[in-house]
Amino acid sequence: MALNCGIVGLPNVGKTAIFSALSSAPAESANYQFSTKNPNIGIINVPDDRLEKLSAIFKPKRTIPATVEFVDIAGLVKGASKGEGLGNQFLAHIREMGVIAHVVRCFDDPDVLHVSDKIDPAADIETINIELALADLDTLAKRRERAQRVLRVQGKPEQKASEAVLAVLDKISPALENGLPVRSVPLEPEEKALVYDCHFISAKPQLYVCNVDEEGMKALSGGKENAYVSAVQKIAAAENAPAVVICGKFESELIAIEDPEEKLAFLQEIGLTEPGLSPLIHAAYGLLGLRTFFTTGEDECRAWTISAGDTAPKAARAIHTDFEKGFIKAEVYTCADIFQYGTEAKIKEAGKYRIEGKEYVVQDGDCLFFKFNL
Repeated sequence: MALNCGIVGLPNVGKTAIFSALSSAPAESANYQFSTKNPNIGIINVPDDRLEKLSAIFKPKRTIPATVEFVDIAGLVKGASKGEGLGNQFLAHIREMGVIAHVVRCFDDPDVLHVSDKIDPAADIETINIELALADLDTLAKRRERAQRVLRVQGKPEQKASEAVLAVLDKISPALENGLPVRSVPLEPEEKALVYDCHFISAKPQLYVCNVDEEGMKALSGGKENAYVSAVQKIAAAENAPAVVICGKFESELIAIEDPEEKLAFLQEIGLTEPGLSPLIHAAYGLLGLRTFFTTGEDECRAWTISAGDTAPKAARAIHTDFEKGFIKAEVYTCADIFQYGTEAKIKEAGKYRIEGKEYVVQDGDCLFFKFNL
């Protein structure tokens, strides 16, 4: 799976404003459709207060956070699967993503056009989901045709493999025909492997981003309900998908403020204590199956990105391939340990400093020191 998150949605829902805030770099945006034909790409720092605490303890020369890639993809419209609005081009961009962040407009503003001339989050979500399902149906039909051709002309081993593929496609097809995503179909790992080459768009993990205006964010912070947001949250809950709430316009203005006190005051105006982008970044990071370990010292405190389930040698590879090749052992303690005891010496005294070998599965929040030999 690609380690990036594609920001998708209908035109004029606030995707590019959110991306600009994420990447701290202005991106092309306009009050008309298809202003961003080519995707904007940003490498985004992952907020992590554990890294800040580690830096306060070790006082390193530099502190380097983990990162995740976000891609701003131009708005899709009804008919995109048939090429409407350069839909084929945009769908191809989405196909390259590891995770989809579906931005849904949850605010009223007569000055910002809506492609359907009305604000209806559920209908907007349905439009996007149907277009993705239709695109996947086209992919499925081509894969089925190829498998059926093998049944007619190949030998028995190839025929048996194609029969297995066709059985999985038959399980997926009814969902797509009803506008449901591939991810809604329960498949065993071996079944997913059989149709991996299809690269179904709707099989990708998805999170929802409710884009509200400042008044909407103030109301939500004050405990009031927002009918638009509630509609999205209901759909997300049914899909067991994350849903985060962001005011894209506010976040894009907040990012331009450098003074910490002024930034905090600006946040407090709408009832926030931290930027609303943080939950979005963490949600995408988690859906991508990513985890963080740390290296610490006087020169550098750094957060490293690995995949969930990676063993110590694979984690060492994140630093350098030689670390994996010559891996001997890993010295390990947790962030919680250093926060509790204050120094590595005291961690050792408490018996919390561990030596782990090649089979050790690195946990999120581990602090590691690798020993290797070439």
